[in-house]
Amino acid sequence: MRTAPPRDLPAQTAATHLRIEPSILYFGTPVVLLSTENQDGSFNLAPISSAWTLGRTIVIGLGRTGQTAYNLGSRPDLVISLPAPDQWPAVERLAPLTGRHPVPSGKPEGCRYEPDKFAAAGLTGIPSDLVRPPRVAGCPIQLEARAEQVRPDASGDFVIVEAGVRRVHADSRIVVPGTDHIDPAAWSPLVYNFRHYFGLGPELGHSYRTQTPRTVEEPT
Repeated sequence: MRTAPPRDLPAQTAATHLRIEPSILYFGTPVVLLSTENQDGSFNLAPISSAWTLGRTIVIGLGRTGQTAYNLGSRPDLVISLPAPDQWPAVERLAPLTGRHPVPSGKPEGCRYEPDKFAAAGLTGIPSDLVRPPRVAGCPIQLEARAEQVRPDASGDFVIVEAGVRRVHADSRIVVPGTDHIDPAAWSPLVYNFRHYFGLGPELGHSYRTQTPRTVEEPT
């Protein structure tokens, strides 16, 4: 049986909330760098701000006309590298670049073609174990994966990719010694929050399901 909301809730909402129409809805998601294989055997690198995980599956949102979506349509292997907060300048150097030539009409103004995005961003590719696209050196977490499903989204403007992770590489400095667990106190993702870059703040607490519990001091 559903319980009716408190009678004063609409008034409270009206007093504290505004009705807005933002041009974007990037609430704050980790930035990932996607390495994919081009038709000629070279590699593309693209910054992506829409990605989330479900078990060993990563769901990724891509622009429909970009080189990454084009590549994954016929060459499903990819690497998902997660940069650290201090790598945001390299991510931003990638932002106005595309591997498509000519530049697709749907790309933002100022976007330009760049065949060697690794060099343009000042990043280095290193060999993967199970897939052809390279990992991004310096990124604390690198995931070798394969796109299992690539499909248009409901609007038709984007592509949704479901990728199965096949191998995980993690910097030893962010792994709990003697385990396969990422230490959340040592790892901070680069977060893209309404087109601004952020790292994480101090830990507030942890879930009852955590496998890496630690004591968090409460403010005095």
